[in-house]
Amino acid sequence: MSLPSAPRTGEAGSPPGRRRTPDGRVGEPGLLDGTELVGEFEDSGYREPPHLVCRPDGQLVRLPVLLYRVVRALDGRHRERQDGPPDEGRTITALVADELSRESGRQFTAAHVAFLIDEKLAPLGITTHSDGSPPPPTPRTDPFLSFHFRLAVVPEHVTWFLSGLFAWLFRPLLVALGICAFVAGEAWLWTTQNTGAALQEVLSAPSSVLLVVLLAVASCAFHELGHGAACRYGGVRPGAMGCGIYLVWPAFYTDITNSYRLGRAGRIRADLGGVYFNALFALGLLGVYALTGFPLLLVAILSVHLEIVQQLLPTLRFDGYYIVADLVGIPDLFKYIAPILKRVLLRRPQDDRLRDLKRWPQIVVTVWVLFLVPALTLQLGLVVVNLPQLLQADWQTAALLIARADTAGLQPLAVLSACLQILLLALPVAGVLLALVQPLRSLVRFVCRAGRLIKFD
Repeated sequence: MSLPSAPRTGEAGSPPGRRRTPDGRVGEPGLLDGTELVGEFEDSGYREPPHLVCRPDGQLVRLPVLLYRVVRALDGRHRERQDGPPDEGRTITALVADELSRESGRQFTAAHVAFLIDEKLAPLGITTHSDGSPPPPTPRTDPFLSFHFRLAVVPEHVTWFLSGLFAWLFRPLLVALGICAFVAGEAWLWTTQNTGAALQEVLSAPSSVLLVVLLAVASCAFHELGHGAACRYGGVRPGAMGCGIYLVWPAFYTDITNSYRLGRAGRIRADLGGVYFNALFALGLLGVYALTGFPLLLVAILSVHLEIVQQLLPTLRFDGYYIVADLVGIPDLFKYIAPILKRVLLRRPQDDRLRDLKRWPQIVVTVWVLFLVPALTLQLGLVVVNLPQLLQADWQTAALLIARADTAGLQPLAVLSACLQILLLALPVAGVLLALVQPLRSLVRFVCRAGRLIKFD
């Protein structure tokens, strides 16, 4: 990080272009209202653990030690000025520079601090500029393959209340009993019950299909409540709950950004909380099935199983991905794909991003990348090869569903069931087509650039 070597002063010894307040004083920097200092990121996978600061919009920002010291010093100096008289006319940047010099053993000036504030902290939406002017709006980051089109349905205070109703389920003894009961129920289900016959019976009855879908939606909602309850059990506040679109599939979400305030065990508990609540939901359905014998409950249990398997996949941003990320203490694994592939396949030296990682997290991330890339490539290749057959099968199934609804006299339940099943058939195909758009665009741009170069030569 380069710093200016000496302060550039203007008239009356103040930096040029500094904004002045109505009474003639030069404006001074400070934290934006609502900014919170969280502290060191516990159990991180970085050689130099970053520190966390919560922005006014609730997003956590990771800062290196030097920048965090600047933020902490700004916060402390403003508190001192509020509680007591000013420091003999000295600027806040000068006071922060003195504090940084004492803590780090390096010499800092007010110009150094102003540079860090204007070039590093203000663009992140943490502080004002060094002249006290507000920074431009800072958009939330949009990581690769992230959740889009979020709509908060349950506000934060309601999530806090609902999470408190179920947080006790994370007591170690109850977790052990719940897992043992789930394993015993699974053994009984797969060794004594005919799930295939139940599936055929449910698919032939439109009302049963709708009930299974409703139970699957309830399981998804309970899954998200599990994440929130795990956060509350760990002592941090979960955010809002809502729904949105992941790739092209409708999905629920719970904002558990505050789980980064916890250590490794607490973060992984928050990641596994949703799957744990899925298991409890399936166990409850299994108990009701044992009492009633309704076959649609077996199909609903199968749908919960599919959700558990999907959530544990470490490829996309499901719970399994976050489990791996929190295990190694690296929040965003996808940004290491290119550096690791360059190092492993092209035999290039490590770049700074890899050097910043500890040894064993770097090994785990490398294994994850070497598993992820072939797995996604293979899956995408199989889908592309089988796409014509998939489209034909979906078309035939949709035609059959429409014919059944027509045979049933276009009853509302039959029509609704047919439309819902057609939608579920169409979503994966839409997802595949959208996933192919970006690579095709990149290929077209590459061919066009190559054509222009050949023509120029």
